[in-house]
Order: sequence, then C-alpha cells, then structure tokens
Amino acid sequence: MRILFFLLLWLSISLLSAQGQTAMNIPDDFPRFQVPGYEKTMQSLRELHWLHYPGAGPKATLWDEWLSAPGLWPATFHVNLSNVMREQWSRVLSERIMDPEGYVATHQHASIAHQLGWPFPFWNQGQGGYGWHFSFKDTVGPPWRTDRLSTREGWTLTGAEDAGIGEEGWSLKLTASNAALTAPARTIDSFQSPFIQLRWRAVGLGSGQPYLEWRTKGQPAFSPEQRIYFAPVESASTMHYTMIPCYRHPRWKGQEIAQLRIGFGNPQPGAQVVVQALFTQYDTRHNINSQNFVRGCATYFWWTRDLEFLRRNINRMRLALRYVMTEHQALERKVVFTDWVGHDGRAGIQRNPDGSKRLLYGVGIGNNYWDLLPFGHLDSYATIHYYDALRYMAQIEEEIAAHPEWDVPRGVLSFTPQFLRRHAAEVKAAGNRMFWNAKTGRFTAGVDADGKMHDYGFTFVNCEAIAYDFATPAHARSILQWLSGERIVEGDTAKGADIYHWRFAPRATTRRNLEYYGWFWNAPEAIPWGGQVQDGGAVLGFSYHDLMARLKVRGPDDAWRRLQEIVRWFDEVQAAGGYRAYYNGQREGTLQGGGTAGGLGLDQEFFESVLVPQTMLRGFLGFEPAADGFRLNPQLPQEWTSLAIDRIRWQNLILTIRADRQSIEVRKEGVSEKPCFIAPPSGAWRVILLLPDGTTRRVDAVQRRARDRALRIEWQEAAGVRLEREKP
Repeated sequence: MRILFFLLLWLSISLLSAQGQTAMNIPDDFPRFQVPGYEKTMQSLRELHWLHYPGAGPKATLWDEWLSAPGLWPATFHVNLSNVMREQWSRVLSERIMDPEGYVATHQHASIAHQLGWPFPFWNQGQGGYGWHFSFKDTVGPPWRTDRLSTREGWTLTGAEDAGIGEEGWSLKLTASNAALTAPARTIDSFQSPFIQLRWRAVGLGSGQPYLEWRTKGQPAFSPEQRIYFAPVESASTMHYTMIPCYRHPRWKGQEIAQLRIGFGNPQPGAQVVVQALFTQYDTRHNINSQNFVRGCATYFWWTRDLEFLRRNINRMRLALRYVMTEHQALERKVVFTDWVGHDGRAGIQRNPDGSKRLLYGVGIGNNYWDLLPFGHLDSYATIHYYDALRYMAQIEEEIAAHPEWDVPRGVLSFTPQFLRRHAAEVKAAGNRMFWNAKTGRFTAGVDADGKMHDYGFTFVNCEAIAYDFATPAHARSILQWLSGERIVEGDTAKGADIYHWRFAPRATTRRNLEYYGWFWNAPEAIPWGGQVQDGGAVLGFSYHDLMARLKVRGPDDAWRRLQEIVRWFDEVQAAGGYRAYYNGQREGTLQGGGTAGGLGLDQEFFESVLVPQTMLRGFLGFEPAADGFRLNPQLPQEWTSLAIDRIRWQNLILTIRADRQSIEVRKEGVSEKPCFIAPPSGAWRVILLLPDGTTRRVDAVQRRARDRALRIEWQEAAGVRLEREKP
C-alpha cells in the first residue's frame, strides 16, 4: 500500500509536469548543474529536468533505452521518487513479455491490433480484413476498434449449443466431441490478414487441440490441409487473446480466403466456451524492441548493480539479441532485414501521373517510434539501434566474465565480447555502405523491397547514428555540415537556418513528405508543412542526440551554443506559462499530444523530453556508468571554468562530481565495500584520496585495468577522490 501511495503521487506529479506547469517547487535534493557565471542558464536546465523527470519511469518498450538512465540517476527522495523509479524499472523490465521465439512485446496501449505490437493499424482500417465482436467488455473504444457489435446471423454451430450473447460475449456449450464454430462467408485478403485473433475463454477443453481452418474459392471444402492449431485455454474468468500466425502457412495466400472455422478439438462433450471476438489482424510488431530492451536492462544494471536482476534477465537479454540476429537475419546480412507482412519498407500511398492517389492496403506498416513512416525491409534505424545493442551486450558479457563471484548464468545463449564487438564492426561497415545517400550526404530510411532508398532528411536517424557512434567520421562531418547549413541539399524544403525553425530541435525531416507513409495516413497534404511531427515538425527530446552529435564531432563550444538557444526558448516558454500557453494559437506551432495531431512534440506522451538535460551528465561531464565503476570524459566549452553535478545516484552511492581542465573530483555519500574503477581521459593522472577528516592522501601506485585502462581506486574508507593531470 505504501508503494502504491508513492506511485499514485508520482503519477499525479507526472501529469502535472506533462501540462507544462511553470510554478515549480523543485526538491532541494534534486540534482543541480553548476557552471560559474552561468547560474541562470543552469537553473533553467534544472527546471527543464525536473519538469520531465517524474515521467521518466518505464513506458512502452521503445522508451527503454531513452528513459532508463534519466529515470535512475537523480538521487531525489522527494515522495520517495528515486526508490520508486528503481523499483518500477526493475519490475517492468523483468516483466516485459517475450514470446517463445524471443520477440519482445511493444507494451503500448490497448487496441485490436497485434497484442504484442503497435496499436494500429487494425482490421477495419483496410479493405481486405474482417472481424466479429460479440462484446466490447475490456476492449479499447473507438477509434481503436469498430463501434458495431456482431450478431449470430450467418454463424453455424456443429456439436455445440447456443447459450446466448451476454456481457462477456457469445456463450457456447459443447455437446459433442470435435465441436466447431463456422463464421459467415466473407472474402479475406491473406496479405492484409497475416494473423487471426480469437478472444475467448473456456472451461473443460481438457487435452483439446483447437485449430483454425479456412476454405478458399478454389477449394470450397474445409480440410486439414488448410488448418493451424493453437493452444487451448482453461479459464472461467480471464479472456485470452490468441493470435494465430496464418502468414506462416503456405496455403494462406491470395485474396480468395472465403470462410473461417474454429474447431475446438475437444475430445469429449461438456466444455463451456465464451467467444468475445474473432478478427483479422495486421502485423504491427516493431523490429527495434529487442535492441531497446537489451539497452534498457544493461542501463538499469549499471546504475544499480542489481545482481539478482541481472541473473533473472541475462538470458532474456541474450535471447532478445539472438532474435534480431536470426529473425531479422542481422548476423548473416550485417543489417536488420524485416520481411514481416506489410513491413517491406514500401510506401502505402502510390501517386499516379495525374496526381491522384492509389492506396496500397496493408503496405507501409511502421516499425518504431515514427509510426507513420514505413521503414522496414533493409532498415537503417533498426540497424543503428542493433549496433548500439551489440556494444551494450559486449560490455555486459565482459563484466560477467570478469566477475565469476556474481554467479550469473552463462550457458548456450551467452556471447563472447570479442564476437559481439567484431560483429558490431561488421554492422557499422555494412550499414554505412548500404544506407548512405552519397548525393545528399546523409543516411536514409533504408532500402525497400523494390531496391529504393527513401530520403526525406531524417534528422533523427542521422543524429542518432552519430550519437551511437554508428556513423563513420566522414559521414558524421557531412551530416553536421548539412544540419548547420554549411551544405545545402537541393530538393529539401527546409534549408540552412530553417532546419532549426522551431528553435528547440531540428525539424524531424527537412523535405516535404506527401507519399512515404502507411496507407492509413493517406491525406498528408491536408496538414501544412511543419504541422505534423513526422513531416517538418520537431520533438524536443531528440535534441539530445543532436547535442551529443555536435559534442562528438564539433566539440563542446558548438554543442554549448545549441544548448543555449534551447534554454532561451525554454525561458520564453516558462514566462508565457508553459508549453500549452506558449503555443496557444497566437504564435506559429501546434502541439501534438493526448490523441491530437500536431507538429511539435513537447509534453504528454513525449516523455523523452527529459533527455535534453542529460547532455550535462553524459555529454559535457562524460559520465558513463559500468558494473564496477564509471568512465569520465569531461568536455568543457571554453567559456566554462568548471562543471559540477551533484546528487548522482550510482549503485549504492550518491556522487558529486566536479571537473575543470586539470582535475576531476568525485565525492561520495554512502558505504562502498569495494574498490571503484574510474576511467578518466587518456593521459597520466595523479590520484589523491579525499579523507573524511578533510585531509588528503596521494596514492603513488595505482593499478590500471588492462581491458579499459581504468584506475583502481581503493576509496572504501575515503570521502572521495581527486584526479589531477600530470604535467607533461
């Protein structure tokens, strides 16, 4: 009950922050960014951080990598938030649904699309599927489903009695063995119906072997040759959502599926069945879930050193990564290949020579956060995230091997770090060849099934490619020349300074897109350029990857100039009363959120806004956690004399870290029972322990670990450590 109370309070704070409130009572123990001479700017960054921090708990799987670190490192115990964050991340990651093959569920809100996938598209958004719903109990409402209940008209019962349609659905009593329920004849397009979903519950099926059968126009009789078995259920109260993968059957093809039949396969009479719904289903799975899950789990472990979590989840992480290697052929092809039905990277809108449109129903289903854009087939975005996941897993496997005392499972699913890093290098090389558009000097969405590359100036693809170290140095420089306006890409709608028209982030795309969507988003011309997030709009959170890319390629001064512009914009927003007050129709810009389409993603479901202030910790301070220590690579702009960040909760310690051009000081609160491995920038460093009584002690002989050159700091009895650069 105590945890529930804190969780409810946390959620209420999250909802307040999502509205863009300006009256902030920031807890005293919430982290501060300190740069002498820039106190006001740092305070604004702290306000931005606090505004979005309460929403940095677990969400759908696609946020696992983006939100885990922002949710875990701030050591604020206001309404117990820091502990709640840890508890929530541990529980949710451990409970992420993984199917028997290793696919990690999306965990987005409910719909009648694939239960482990994205909530749309669903069957009544096309023209080749069909569905019957006898009850809408516990079913999401319109527009995420049809609004019409079905009747029994046209249905045929074999070996079963009709017990009536009630609140739960259609009740049946099976009066004979091998009972069956035959749907009315309907023409179904197999391409638009790769799955059939049965929502049902049953009691008394025993060892039954239920199945789906179908007949076609060319074969008018039901037969075992056109049958797929599925698992029985045994539940008097819980409705089960069974997804039947028809696309895997060689005879599920064409547009001539004429009728469906459910065979209950019951060995004897007496079972009671309730059928709530039977409907066709698009494949709305995402091809980036495994990558995000692996990175989220690794991040949680590095920040907490929760060994029981690692033991519980390490083989789930390994299986998730192997799923990408096999299902998406990444091990063989060196890039992520997606051949799920409807995910071949082609657009679902075809423009005819006369300007009219032809909709390709079932084509162009999304694969990631950018859910209107097809991606898929040979997919650049999924490959970039896969490359990063390989590096995360390599570090985890290396740490497990170095710490046999952890007793973490190894076994047949485990990887060697050498294999993962070698494969990551292959993926980087192949991806930079395959996905690079030499004409525009940037990465594309990938290569579709027709061999075509789609390039609308996807800034998020390109910035993440640099931030995750996927882009080669030459490609990274080319990307930033384009983003900075030093190089104009002909044909783009936004050029030069207009790429940052919205000030807080680059436009998500720089070329007007009127065709590269799934068929379900078929009137893009009805929304002006910049009025839709995925077509010239912008998302605040992904400014983080832009900042990290600039820091990596152009250095801290360039990143600092960009961050200052973001802060100036944020100060104006706060003075106006928050996001919703600022963009209230009196100035250009429409907000998306809460089901309303718009061009700017700032609040409500845009939880990743919390990423921007992470640039201070992970960027300018260069802090990266590890299992038994951390890396520090400060990069300070010329205007800064120093940077300090406090209230960093790393494992069981709370750290304050201050860096200037000659030294790095780490002070700690809490008990440390083991040495800490700190990896500073290259060069020679003098190690000075900071003792509890205020004195210091130089350590003359400091061991360096071979694999990463990290310094072994024996600080168990110390209050901290100061690293000073040795003079050359």
